[in-house]
Amino acid sequence: MTPGVDAWQPYAPRELADRLAGLPAPWAVAGGWAVDLFLGRITRAHHDLEITLPAATFGLLTRLFPGWEFHVPRSGTLTPADPVSLAADFQTWALDPVTRTWRFDVFREPHDGDTWICRRDPRIRRPYAEVVLRTPDGIPFVAPEVALLFKAKGPRDTDEHDLAAVLPELGPARRDWLATALAVAHPGHPWRDRLAHSAER
Repeated sequence: MTPGVDAWQPYAPRELADRLAGLPAPWAVAGGWAVDLFLGRITRAHHDLEITLPAATFGLLTRLFPGWEFHVPRSGTLTPADPVSLAADFQTWALDPVTRTWRFDVFREPHDGDTWICRRDPRIRRPYAEVVLRTPDGIPFVAPEVALLFKAKGPRDTDEHDLAAVLPELGPARRDWLATALAVAHPGHPWRDRLAHSAER
């Protein structure tokens, strides 16, 4: 029986990075954990662990987890990963066969070779070499401005927290990139004013 959507026992980023050592794809921790890895400290509790990688490389990841199940969450239901369900949504949850809990969530992203393409608006593109940063001990994570772009669509309390936590640490280039990307993907977004005000301080 497939566990429910709340049956999460997420890996810590270090644990998953060790499991993915040697994966020949530009994967990275995403979401709120990406913000905390950029800051070098944990600023809030994390219910899950999200990672991103080029969609075409998803099969390379699943080979590292023999016996695991992968499911696509959509509209409150979980469907076993197959060509049809994978094509229907970009997320895939990983089910640990021992604990029968969800351990991480994979965002399968569009790309063109070594260039990441934003699934919200394909006009937004950036080399993976700029999208993926690393902690001092080698954990790859999504650049904070890219993580915030995805959080901007329908900001929850956790997303507002992440913006407030990281905004003082964003340099001019990262603020400018996010402001420009928001103008393309979410015209008129209120975060653009916050970015402008933070730059004036």
